[in-house]
Amino acid sequence: MALKAAGRTSLVDAVVDQLRAQLAGGEWTVGDRIPTEHELAGQLGVGRNTVREAVRVLVHAGLLESRQGNGTFVRSTADAAAVLRTVRAAGALDVLELRIALETEAARLAAARRDTHDLLRLRAALTTLREEGDRAADADLAFHRAVVEATHNAAFTEVYRFFSAQVHESLVESLGDHEMPAIDLDAHEALVAAIEAGQPDAAGAAVRELLRVPLETVRSIVATR
Repeated sequence: MALKAAGRTSLVDAVVDQLRAQLAGGEWTVGDRIPTEHELAGQLGVGRNTVREAVRVLVHAGLLESRQGNGTFVRSTADAAAVLRTVRAAGALDVLELRIALETEAARLAAARRDTHDLLRLRAALTTLREEGDRAADADLAFHRAVVEATHNAAFTEVYRFFSAQVHESLVESLGDHEMPAIDLDAHEALVAAIEAGQPDAAGAAVRELLRVPLETVRSIVATR
């Protein structure tokens, strides 16, 4: 299937978008070698430099892989950027439900794998949260990132890093809304204690308790709107 020719405005972005569409639409599958720069340039009606830059963007995004002397191959057809856009568009209820799933397992792993540095960082994050108050969204997010990083799981940490942008937005909106409960500092303390004690089940339960009231509140708000 031939690609549509790109317009003159934002040529690189236009080519990136069209290549993303081809990947998502099944034009090429994982492991396939995509057409050469020369072939793509002819199909799209743009210069080879434009195609080269667009391919670099998709290599950086993890969708394509350049192999010296062999060409460019499809590494993944799942567009992380599209997933992130969907998450960012999600409402507070969706975010909280996903947070519970992610952070419960993160807490369990953290309790099993934490080291001295992790514990010091968690205690420091908790102290900052207490000092800044129960409406401090930035401090709260920093605390939860510290929990996730204590998993020592690079994939988990990276996924949460992307997701945390929407978590932060949701926190800012909800904590500024007087209908939402304040941060439960004692529940955060219980989570740190469970991680320090090396108790995965207790750590997972502490996260669920920590987010239980906010979840119930958001469900109630959504039901009445």
